[in-house]
Amino acid sequence: MATQKVQSDPLKDEAKVFLPRSAEAACVSVQEGYERWAENYDQTPNPLLALEERYLGKVLSDVMGSNVLDLGCGTGRWLTRLLARGAGTVVGIDLSAAMLKVARGTVGIRNRLVLADCLQLPFRDSMFDFVLSSFVLNHIQHLDSMASELARTMKWRGRLLIWEMHPEAYARGWRPGFRDERSAVRIDTASYSTESIVSRFRANGFTCVELRNFFFGESEHAIFLGAGKGDTFKAACDVPAIQIYQFTNMAFETSP
Repeated sequence: MATQKVQSDPLKDEAKVFLPRSAEAACVSVQEGYERWAENYDQTPNPLLALEERYLGKVLSDVMGSNVLDLGCGTGRWLTRLLARGAGTVVGIDLSAAMLKVARGTVGIRNRLVLADCLQLPFRDSMFDFVLSSFVLNHIQHLDSMASELARTMKWRGRLLIWEMHPEAYARGWRPGFRDERSAVRIDTASYSTESIVSRFRANGFTCVELRNFFFGESEHAIFLGAGKGDTFKAACDVPAIQIYQFTNMAFETSP
């Protein structure tokens, strides 16, 4: 997917609200990274989360009465919204106890949280109608195992919605990261091409029904300005920031 090439990688520069420059940031494990980030995760301006906020809500309307799993729910940002949109049952899982501790501070979802690994989901077969996974994929080292577990725990024709940093943005050096009182931090990630992601889920019984790219726009401009990065905003807008994958689970299709 061709996009306009730019001369700089604006989000690669050190900035407390963006992604610290790799050469100056300590690379830490997923567990350590979110342990340190959890307390301030929802308070730190983040252009990727702001872009997600603008679009993800528009595709969550059709969850009325559904059994929903938020895979890698973090601080529970989307759980209350799923409930507000009429989801029948909502469960959030995450591997970070620190992120779930923050989530438990939100009334209405504290009893809907599970500390678990998405490679070994603690749920029965064919349980979920809809699964949301936001900014999780690049932390998964064994994507086939994740896809297999989702195929097992989702109903036939269940919908899977995945949001992730775009592979082109990743190739330009964008990484999840932050700065705390100890240092700049870059969280360990895995790199997947669009074709690799689609093929691995297809091999586990999923059909890709939609693939879309999202770019920063004027709505995110204030975050760049607030970080003192206003001069990089235009260049950042030329790079696809987020990619969305919508899959349907066809793994357990039966003959009529």
